[in-house]
Amino acid sequence: MPELPEVQTTVKDLEKKIIGLRIIDVWTDAPRLIKRPSFETFKKQIKGAKIEKISRRGKNILIHLNPKSKTQKSKLILLIHQKLTGHLLYGSWIMKEGSWTPAQKGPLEERVNQYIHLLFFLNNGKMLALSDLRKFAKVILGPKEEIENLAELKNLGIEPLDRKFTFEKFKEIIQQTPSKRKIKQVLMDQTIISGIGNIYSDEILWEAKIHPFKLSYKLNNQELKAIYQAIKKILTKAIKLRGTSISDFRDPRGREGKYTEIRSVYRREGEPCYRCGSKIKKVKIGGRSAYFCPKCQKT
Repeated sequence: MPELPEVQTTVKDLEKKIIGLRIIDVWTDAPRLIKRPSFETFKKQIKGAKIEKISRRGKNILIHLNPKSKTQKSKLILLIHQKLTGHLLYGSWIMKEGSWTPAQKGPLEERVNQYIHLLFFLNNGKMLALSDLRKFAKVILGPKEEIENLAELKNLGIEPLDRKFTFEKFKEIIQQTPSKRKIKQVLMDQTIISGIGNIYSDEILWEAKIHPFKLSYKLNNQELKAIYQAIKKILTKAIKLRGTSISDFRDPRGREGKYTEIRSVYRREGEPCYRCGSKIKKVKIGGRSAYFCPKCQKT
């Protein structure tokens, strides 16, 4: 699932491409991706809307729209959560034999970019597409006030790269978590800190030399500081390298993120640790996998 660095990469790329454009039509072969309203209403409301701004909250992409219809008094927000295998693409496609084919050669031809299930036609002749192998993505359209008050946004925790996310705030967050929660679970809890998932929680804990099973209440001040600094460092580096593409994620031009090439532990089971040479191990925690170095990261 795309995490904070992947979603931020998508938002920043699309800011350069689609701000100021209008959506002139929309197509889907998977109406269930549109959670609300019905696809018929969705299409009616979004046609003619002007794209004014794009932002990110946690793992959600928020496209701010100014509707063309005079009967629509409130501005709209198009919320897109890419979920497990979804990613947004920008380009041109042609319908051939019942499927959308890229109009030009390049990264968009890669198989992972070929699962087009939602298309927005823009007034510059280009398209914004959602490629989603498993069709788990979530799309919601509604008035700005309604979307901003959705539980999936209001219940999100603090943004880890926000100025308000100070070390003191991080300590406070950890002190308020239930005593039996493991630190990896805390980092991945979107109601506590938003945007961190399986990939970057592993990378952060390796950087900080903390075992993923360590109970959060047992972390001392030095360990907390190491985790806090690792959060900032790893997420910033991952954004600079345009995310991780070990699975389905691609940027809007269909290209892979480069953090994949430098990851320290995630999906490196059996490979040597870059610090000590010990073999990276994989364990299960709350139904998810955790990768760590048994020598460098001790409980």
